[in-house]
Amino acid sequence: MSSRDVEVASTPPRPRGHVVAWLTGAVRYRARVASRPDIRLFDTRSRELVPLETREPGKVGIYACGPTVYQPIHIGNARPFITFTWLKRYLQHAGYEVTLVVNITDVNDKIYAAAQAGGGASADLAAGMAQRYIDDTDGLGLGRPDVEPRVTGSIDDIIALTASLIDRGHAYEAEGDVYFRVRSDAQYGTLSRRDLADADQGEGLEGADLKEDPADFALWKSTKPGEDTSWDSPWGLGRPAWHIECSAMGEAHLGANFEIHGGGLDLVFPHHENEAAQTRCGTGHELARIWMHSNMLQLGEEKMSKSIGNVALLSDVLEQWGRDAILYAFATAHYRQPLAFSDAGMEQAAARVARIRETGRLLVDGASPADMAPHRDAFFEALANDFNTATALAPLAEWLREANRRDRGTVGRDDLVAMLQILGLENLLEAETSGGIDPTLQALLDRRADARAAKDWPAADAVRDELAALGWTVRDGADGPELVKA
Repeated sequence: MSSRDVEVASTPPRPRGHVVAWLTGAVRYRARVASRPDIRLFDTRSRELVPLETREPGKVGIYACGPTVYQPIHIGNARPFITFTWLKRYLQHAGYEVTLVVNITDVNDKIYAAAQAGGGASADLAAGMAQRYIDDTDGLGLGRPDVEPRVTGSIDDIIALTASLIDRGHAYEAEGDVYFRVRSDAQYGTLSRRDLADADQGEGLEGADLKEDPADFALWKSTKPGEDTSWDSPWGLGRPAWHIECSAMGEAHLGANFEIHGGGLDLVFPHHENEAAQTRCGTGHELARIWMHSNMLQLGEEKMSKSIGNVALLSDVLEQWGRDAILYAFATAHYRQPLAFSDAGMEQAAARVARIRETGRLLVDGASPADMAPHRDAFFEALANDFNTATALAPLAEWLREANRRDRGTVGRDDLVAMLQILGLENLLEAETSGGIDPTLQALLDRRADARAAKDWPAADAVRDELAALGWTVRDGADGPELVKA
């Protein structure tokens, strides 16, 4: 692995306090599963639900295409990151050992153009935007992928695959550029279901006079005027084209014919079609067994897109709504369906999150009632059937309703923790109360109690507002007032 790669622990951050005990209960539940569930996922190539079949028993590799880092990511860009991180969590719950790889494209035409427009170096822009992407997605609280390779750390693998394609007759060099012979691959188009007549590679006029066929696409590009980053290669100074990068990085970190390749629906053609062709022709085997694609976020009537300009930056949405509401909102739509992004939808998600948090305050440590298990089981059955989070939310809601019907302190948390952990929402059960709080907060709480005792309601309300401004909500219960972190 190159020193430019980022490799991190595969487990999410350790929860605080008594939540550890609840997660231990969730682990005990997983241990009770006699066998892994029958998981079926929609494969874009076959257009069918197919069983998850692994190369090695109990091990799954997932590669999801990450961002091209030339500007901050928007909330729509976060959908694949969330979807495939959730999928990893679910597969781990089902008993699999999972490796999630999400790349960072830090060499690209868009990066060169943005750097030139800003008057800076492309490497500096890419490094800064890559860190911004990491910081923004860290705000989702889902942890990092196991490996986050960068193109600049994968040049040797990219050159090796390009050379193999030339040796096998599937690619050719022309004045320092290298192009893939699309017609040399009899299976080209089987992923996207496109005819060659409709195979516009999106490369415009670039290299048109060097290509043997207009359908061919670039694998390696010679250095052009104004491009400030290049590498030595058998074809001269240059840098990788877009599609070859993910083929090389995916196989370098997950091996041949790994289980799941994911990304946004907009990548099916040409990016993923070309990835599949390059690997198939350059190595003699398929890149991935299942191709999964998440649909787009819609803002108004159109998909959210940087090119259109109708974007809401992830960092801004996190600041406005918080990560819990974002995660719940994303779960309300099946990953293959469009997801409308609106203030109304986010308000509904925030309200649902608040209700889950409130129910969590009624629960106790330990196993959940056996007669509530069917709701838990239905939740996980929905995920086994093409990872349908939208369907899974219904039995989750039924579990919460049943918990609310029962006497306080009679329902154990284990089932709820197991379900919420898949969605990264287990933190909703981390109630922070006034026990051991700062003396200043305790003084405010005491002052409010005195005002209420004197029936000075305006003064009591003023203290409540002061506490709210500090991030605390007052809960009045049978045992007296309590502060809960907002």
